[in-house]
Amino acid sequence: MNVSRCEIAGLLIIEPQVFGDARGYFMETWNRQRYREAGLASEFVQDNVSFSRRGILRGLHFQNPFGQGKLVYALHGEVFDVAVDLRQSSPTFGRWHGLTLSAENQRQFFIPPGFAHGFAVLSETAMFAYKCTELYAPQNEVTLAWNDPEIGIHWPIESPRLSVKDGRGLRLHEISKDRLFA
Repeated sequence: MNVSRCEIAGLLIIEPQVFGDARGYFMETWNRQRYREAGLASEFVQDNVSFSRRGILRGLHFQNPFGQGKLVYALHGEVFDVAVDLRQSSPTFGRWHGLTLSAENQRQFFIPPGFAHGFAVLSETAMFAYKCTELYAPQNEVTLAWNDPEIGIHWPIESPRLSVKDGRGLRLHEISKDRLFA
């Protein structure tokens, strides 16, 4: 397994070892001991899977209190995945990191608590998995606007399809400081 740190502290890109031949492949998507040894000591309490079609953008979501860390990866298809640093004391507050996750590249992305998260589907369909460090708490969820010019994410799609909730996302300067992370 190869683990790379990003320019934004806390974000990790994980490339699991894949064992493949003409029949297909096998890979371990989570092993607490092995991931701890690699620097990811989080405890996960909830797993989620979402299925989406090309052009769908989900996010940017976060919850506070009970911020969720997420280990995310594509089971099928391809997505452009984004994390936005919302830790007010961080030197990278308001900055984003994006990368392509696909069933083909088999990369995983770890996003610790303190970030907003979202993704856009680039393939015809995508099945996307998340391991979360906290249970989903809809009463604590906030949606950050996917197209906030203050953040300036360079999404690889021009006119994404959004849920009503995601279409009503707030710009960073509209979010109360007590909803952001210390």
